[in-house]
Amino acid sequence: MLFFDVHTHKTCSVEDVFSIVNKYPNSTNFSRPFSIGIHPWFAKQETLEEELLFVEHQIQNNNCLAVGECGLDKRSLTNFEFQKAVFIKQILLSEKYQKPLMIHCVKAHQEIIEIKKELKPIQTWLFHGFNKNSQIAKSLLKNRIILSIGPVIIKNTKLQEVFLELPLSSILLETDDTEIEIREVYQKASEIKKKRIEELQQVLHQNFKDIFIK
Repeated sequence: MLFFDVHTHKTCSVEDVFSIVNKYPNSTNFSRPFSIGIHPWFAKQETLEEELLFVEHQIQNNNCLAVGECGLDKRSLTNFEFQKAVFIKQILLSEKYQKPLMIHCVKAHQEIIEIKKELKPIQTWLFHGFNKNSQIAKSLLKNRIILSIGPVIIKNTKLQEVFLELPLSSILLETDDTEIEIREVYQKASEIKKKRIEELQQVLHQNFKDIFIK
């Protein structure tokens, strides 16, 4: 059974790992499953239209499984209102091409939820790299946002406590930009949930299919 890594920055050639590699508008290799979007750190007014056209073109590639990562980041130097405008444009692309949305969010979860309520998107949203408290987790889940959890769970006891409360039907796992293997993330997640790793794989496989396989 496969290990699903829904957000990574590295290419993996291991047979039992299915990875969605994060791509940017300056990426060149789209031969493997990928997501593509304009990250709030790198959004610029002078290149926005050109990059949006590039992203839209690549979204139509059969290997493209999601739009993003995109979103809002209050620690970024990029103007926050401009971030919102760029984020909304990518939400509209997600809806137009019926692809899930991979979200980057730093200190802006409430704004993310407000935009979701306003736009009422049909496509699934995934909050990548979730590392927040139980209250925020419940708020995101209430608004039908899937939580993707990465290697931080291996050592972060507070996140482990939050993860223990989460329904497995609402989570996925990732490695993000670390060198940690997805098996290690699955192993820790299975220990926390007190389930065999094969059971966890089965549930997350179904979650993956429900979101990414049309």
